[in-house]
Amino acid sequence: MKAVILAGGLGTRISEETSVRPKPMVEIGGLPILWHILKIYSAHGIKDFIICCGYKGYVIKEYFANYFLHTSDVTFDMKENKMTVHDSVAEPWRVTLVDTGDSTGTGGRLKRVARYVKDEEAFCMTYGDGVSDVDITALVNFHRSHGKSATLTSVQPVARFGGLGLTGTLIHSFHEKPAEEGGRVNGGFFVLSPKVLDDITDDRQMFEREPIEALVARQEVHAFSHHGFWQPMDTLRDKQYLEELWNSGNAPWRVW
Repeated sequence: MKAVILAGGLGTRISEETSVRPKPMVEIGGLPILWHILKIYSAHGIKDFIICCGYKGYVIKEYFANYFLHTSDVTFDMKENKMTVHDSVAEPWRVTLVDTGDSTGTGGRLKRVARYVKDEEAFCMTYGDGVSDVDITALVNFHRSHGKSATLTSVQPVARFGGLGLTGTLIHSFHEKPAEEGGRVNGGFFVLSPKVLDDITDDRQMFEREPIEALVARQEVHAFSHHGFWQPMDTLRDKQYLEELWNSGNAPWRVW
C-alpha cells in the first residue's frame, strides 16, 4: 500500500521555523517531522510514499537526494575525490516527490498525484505536520471491513488550558489540560479509495470541505476511533512539546 503525505503548506502559525524551510522539515530530535511520519508508516509495513511538495519543496527534495549526508557520519577524501559513508542505515523506502504548487488546496494536491495511486485498491493519506501512535494496520483493516470509499481517524484533542468544575463560584474540581475538551475531530491518517479523487473539482479546493462533505452526504466515510497519542505541530509551543517528549526517551509515536 502507498501513503500520500501532504507537505506543501505555508505553515504560517509556526513562521519562526518555516521562514527558511517547509513545515514538514521542522526538526524533532534533530530529524524532520516528515521523517518521523514515514517511520510510523514503515513500522506497519507501508514503505512506498508520495510526498506532495509545495512551499520550499526543494528543501524536501534536497533532504532525500542527500539522505546519507543528513543521517550518517561521512569522510571526504579531498585528494581522491571520494566520500565514505560510515554506519549508514538504509531505510526501506521508495519516495516520490511531486511538486503540487505553492498555493494549491489539499484537495488539489491529492488530485495532482492521482496518477500515482489510480491503480491502487486504496491508499493512506496524512498531513506532514502531525504524529501519533495510531495503529495503521488496524486502521487499514477497518477500512477494508466496511467497504466504503473513505476512512478518517477521529481523535480527542487535549485541552490547551486547565478545566474547572464549578458550582456557583465554588470550584469542586480542577483538571490540568483535560482530554474531554469537546467533540472528536479529524486527526488525519486517512485511508482512501482512488475514486474519492473524482469529488475534487478545483485545484484550490480543500479536501476537508466540499469533497469530503460530498462523500459524507453519500454515506461513504467511516471514522476509525483512536484513543492514544495524537499531536499536530501547529505552533512553536507544539514543536517544543514534541521535542521534550522525544528527548525524554518516551515519545509515544516512536512505534519503531
